[in-house]
Amino acid sequence: MTSSQAAPAAVKILVAGGFGVGKTTLVGAVSEVAPLRTEEYLTKASIGVDDLAGVGGKDTTTVALDFGRITVSDELVVYLFGTPGQERFWFMWNDLVNGALGGVVIADTRRLETSFASIDFYESRNIPFVVAINCFHGRNTRTPDEIRAALDLDPHVPMLIGDVRERPFGRDVLLALVDHLMSLPVAVG
Repeated sequence: MTSSQAAPAAVKILVAGGFGVGKTTLVGAVSEVAPLRTEEYLTKASIGVDDLAGVGGKDTTTVALDFGRITVSDELVVYLFGTPGQERFWFMWNDLVNGALGGVVIADTRRLETSFASIDFYESRNIPFVVAINCFHGRNTRTPDEIRAALDLDPHVPMLIGDVRERPFGRDVLLALVDHLMSLPVAVG
């Protein structure tokens, strides 16, 4: 970039969801650079504090954030910020959300209730979001209508079903968010 070129516009997207639903995985799947991760090993100290039900085999957790980048063009860069999923780290969400244009909620059909806090977080701040249903190993025992009803999603909130480990699904989730943002009325002020 020469001194006469302007810096690219930056867009911030926040990725939220419950513990172990795939936030770190999504950021890593779509980022063009090695993502920054603040993962630590789960220890005996977390027993009784963190609910490990449904996340067997998980041995690390995000304690602050995940960060990834996607360069769309010379004029536009997307920054992804993944939130920690454990309730004891939710205070980080308030800082991470500053400046976010929109968000992604990642949900696991085996533990949909872990998504409620993320949905409430975005709704209470009027932040547009999409929901990505992460089907671990292609398993999904619920229909889209059942999932939408269980999450009590407004009909206008886009919902996609796939595997966040797959880059094309992550891309589709982010494109759905962009489409959703572009469909919203522009506030005149």
